[in-house]
Amino acid sequence: MINISFSEAEKENLNRERFYHSHPRVRQKMETLWLKSQELPHKEICRLASISNPTLSNYLKDYQKGGLEKLKEINFYQPKSELMDHKEKIKSYFQEHPPATIKQAMAEIEELTGLKRSETQVRKFLKAIGMKCRKVGMLPAKADPEKQEQFKQEKLDPVLEEAKAGQRKLYFVDAAHFLFAPFLGFLWSFTRLFIQAPAGRQRFNVLGALDAITHELITVTNDSYINALSVCELLCKLRLLYPDIPITLILDNARYQNCKLVWQVAALLDIELLYLPPYSPNLNLIERLWKFVKKKCLYSTYYENFDLFKNAISDCISHTHDTYKDELDTLLTLNFQTFNELKKLNL
Repeated sequence: MINISFSEAEKENLNRERFYHSHPRVRQKMETLWLKSQELPHKEICRLASISNPTLSNYLKDYQKGGLEKLKEINFYQPKSELMDHKEKIKSYFQEHPPATIKQAMAEIEELTGLKRSETQVRKFLKAIGMKCRKVGMLPAKADPEKQEQFKQEKLDPVLEEAKAGQRKLYFVDAAHFLFAPFLGFLWSFTRLFIQAPAGRQRFNVLGALDAITHELITVTNDSYINALSVCELLCKLRLLYPDIPITLILDNARYQNCKLVWQVAALLDIELLYLPPYSPNLNLIERLWKFVKKKCLYSTYYENFDLFKNAISDCISHTHDTYKDELDTLLTLNFQTFNELKKLNL
């Protein structure tokens, strides 16, 4: 029997730590010692704490050696993978030659290190060094990273600061053309599922202006075409909503947006137009919204007729600043990557 006397202060500390320490194993140790401080028999302490008698003895000896601080030590045995001895070599190689499959990674690791490991072990190792299976993105060949960075610093960032301060309304403008056809997505299912494809080539066109701060979406929609008149209609809507505050629009270089008629109407309404450098969808916030709309109401969903299809899209985009606000606040952050910051894969 190991006898330990506890002061009232020690009892109080044990009582607190058995509930509030961040690690469950430490809480168990504190619970054990607190039960000991209540002068319970060792057999009863083991039963209440769900530990063996040798474990209880170890906890008591640790407390005798170093008090509470000794009990807070976590010394689990964690076997170390031999692959970790080659971590930097493997990491450096895969940064330049990312594998497409786990089987490929297994073969290349064996060739690099002489160590043959199972798919499960290799998958666990890759995750441990910070890798995961990611979809490859695409960089437009004609994009100019330097022009993107210059636009961001000299034009976009200043108007963003004014918008954050409530001194200006800033909108990102773009059109989405939703074709009445299956939008194939991923579903957890027991067998592969198929979605019926409607006949025809009907399109629901949405020209949108997304508020950079509130994420409210102002739209002009039709079933035919988006043209310069559609853009002028959108400009008028925005000026009517905010007659007394400066307005700036960020647009791409689509011909119906970057034309004389649009310039003239914008000048008449005193709306500033800032055109993105060519091939710069990464700097247009509304591009993320269109992907969200497709995922939320179109992917893996069948609509019996075109009206139901349109209504689903309209309902989704009408709730960007209320029903979907929390989701979009996370998605539509004002952090813009330029292509200089993106990892290129040269194959």
